[in-house]
Amino acid sequence: MDRSGIFAGDDPFVLAQSWLKEAEATEPNDPNAIALATVDAEGLPNVRMVLLKDIEPAAFVFYTNYGSKKGRELDASGKAAFVLHWKSLRRQIRVRGLVSREEGKPADYYYASRSLKSRLGAWASDQSQPLSSRLHLMAEVAKVTATQGANPARPPFWGGFRIVPLEMEFWADGNFRLHDRFRWTRQAIDKPWEILRLNP
Repeated sequence: MDRSGIFAGDDPFVLAQSWLKEAEATEPNDPNAIALATVDAEGLPNVRMVLLKDIEPAAFVFYTNYGSKKGRELDASGKAAFVLHWKSLRRQIRVRGLVSREEGKPADYYYASRSLKSRLGAWASDQSQPLSSRLHLMAEVAKVTATQGANPARPPFWGGFRIVPLEMEFWADGNFRLHDRFRWTRQAIDKPWEILRLNP
């Protein structure tokens, strides 16, 4: 199977890292934005944009409020899917896999790296819950600022999710809509990858 050029390599995580690095040089805004899909208790899908914060050697990581709708759905199902799409490169990566929380030192470290206002905002926002007015939200930010100070600890309800893929697909635009697609699949996270070339 010919996987030369932008598809070359035996490790899909290294390949994803290289594509993201290229996108960081060409995408004008948020090259790490992913469309994250979850399902509710009835199996109805939800999709929203979040920022991918790390591609580890075996997982993709992002951070959020655990009490948000996406957080609750991820905890309930233990599964998720997302798409990284770069218009400037005419490429995308699709991922489907299993989800677990990241509540340890990496979450603490990332939280501490955020701006103070973002850290205080994480404390103040009851994400995904009804809000009476923006004025109320700003009052909550002021209250949190007074109680948490200039170096707030990571809230217990805020942290990371790690997605370990069972399937990854790399897609690149081709002339006349004859795109290039390679899909990596495995039966379990401890099983080897099978790689298939797909029709456009």
